[in-house]
Amino acid sequence: MAHSDSRIIYTDNDNNVCIITPIDNSGKTIEQIKEQIVPSGKSADIISKDKIPNSPYFLDAYDYASETFTLNMSKAREIHKINIRNARTPKLAELDIEFQKALETSASTTDIVAKKQALRDAPADSSITSATSEAELKSQWNTSILGDSPYS
Repeated sequence: MAHSDSRIIYTDNDNNVCIITPIDNSGKTIEQIKEQIVPSGKSADIISKDKIPNSPYFLDAYDYASETFTLNMSKAREIHKINIRNARTPKLAELDIEFQKALETSASTTDIVAKKQALRDAPADSSITSATSEAELKSQWNTSILGDSPYS
């Protein structure tokens, strides 16, 4: 297997899967590169890049053992919640401005308060907790309050 088709995989001390694309122009073997790159005391595998999940959205949620990747739904849910929080931040700021303008003109703030609460509640949606696959989790993006999905 050519270096460009190979990946060196190991799990770090924080239980994160580390995927290394070896680049070497000095004629070293992939085994020599692995010995040079992988931290002392860590076991690592050399696998084909085709065995790595093709999921840019939840790649950090995969666990790895014996040349097998498994989606850790707990980690995937947390990544999804972070995405929700990132999407809602500018929306909450916009609603804060609307709220202040409404107060200045004595207009009703009821709708604004409801929208802000919906954004605050979004990461706690029970459908996120009940999702059992990446597809189910991605489908839990509420476009009516969060806007366009980052998964499309």
